[in-house]
Amino acid sequence: MPKFDRNIPYNELPLLPPKADIETKRVLRKTISAARALAQLNGTLSNLPNPTLFLDTIYLQEAKASSEIENIITTNDDLYKSFVADIKSINSATKEVLSYKDALWLGMEELKRKPFITTNLCVKIVQCIKHNNASIRNTPGTTLSNALGEIIYTPPGGEQVIREKLANLEKFINKPVNSEGGNNNDIDPLIKMAIMHYQFEAIHPFPDGNGRTGRILLLLYLKLSGLLDTPAIYLSDYIIRNKVEYYRYLQNVTEKIEWEDYILFMLDMIEKTSAQGLNTLRKIILSMEETASEIKKKLPKIYSKDLIEILFRLPYTKRQYLVQRNIGNLKTAGNYLIELEKYGFLRSEKVGKEKLYLNPKLLDILEKKV
Repeated sequence: MPKFDRNIPYNELPLLPPKADIETKRVLRKTISAARALAQLNGTLSNLPNPTLFLDTIYLQEAKASSEIENIITTNDDLYKSFVADIKSINSATKEVLSYKDALWLGMEELKRKPFITTNLCVKIVQCIKHNNASIRNTPGTTLSNALGEIIYTPPGGEQVIREKLANLEKFINKPVNSEGGNNNDIDPLIKMAIMHYQFEAIHPFPDGNGRTGRILLLLYLKLSGLLDTPAIYLSDYIIRNKVEYYRYLQNVTEKIEWEDYILFMLDMIEKTSAQGLNTLRKIILSMEETASEIKKKLPKIYSKDLIEILFRLPYTKRQYLVQRNIGNLKTAGNYLIELEKYGFLRSEKVGKEKLYLNPKLLDILEKKV
């Protein structure tokens, strides 16, 4: 294998599957605990009456964390208010986060239509993130630098080379590859996910938006592989808290072919995030049950299962959400929300021309205040 030079386009980036020993004893042991944690989360989600209820909230959380990795910062409060109120004049950071969330939803819808991760899907995702007609890089000069401005990596150059690397990645993700090295279908799906993520980041196929696209692909792969029926998990929170190690392990795969520590990092991300997600989910479910019981007791005339779901779908709600669920017309919905605020279940706030109602208990759980 040619010696890696960070100043030269890495057109010799090895194709998949890797020739190195990736399923070491440490990796296989970690795979078992990561898969167990993911299965527990999947089981809890699958047993919910409405497994998709929390997806908007979770995808907004994922969008916020993933964008923060790229130094695009917004607050939970601004994000949820902007999403529910559909504010047009929002700040640029919040707008970018909401675009990421849209791109994640787009990816999930595309998987339903065509259950494959393809180059075309990646292009659609990055175009949704960036709100432009971005496609595969076709101009030279792309380099990645550290905080000191030093070049640490030069990705493959030339559109044809990049497309060939992506075609190999597609093949690796979507179907078994028979070769002298074996059949990649034998690789554990979680290990395969880690390899897939490294390869996409190393190819770095777009002028911008590669990191966010790559993290969306992680969620799509969990869905595609059947590891998580409802991909209600936000992995980027782990990466933002371990950002230095994340980039170091990626770099070590490139420069030293050191797969083990990188794969262990990705498996730990799955395990810790699944456990954290399960804990948050249980808190939300408990809060829902307690709130339902209190509303049924104090406001029996307005109580309904649909109402409770609306109050916990997102931290903020509004009259239109109640109308959409056929709970009442605008006047009735407004009266219900006023009553809920009077009894302390909600807190109203004027945002633009709209009146939004915050469920403070839900926001506290999401911000890990309880």
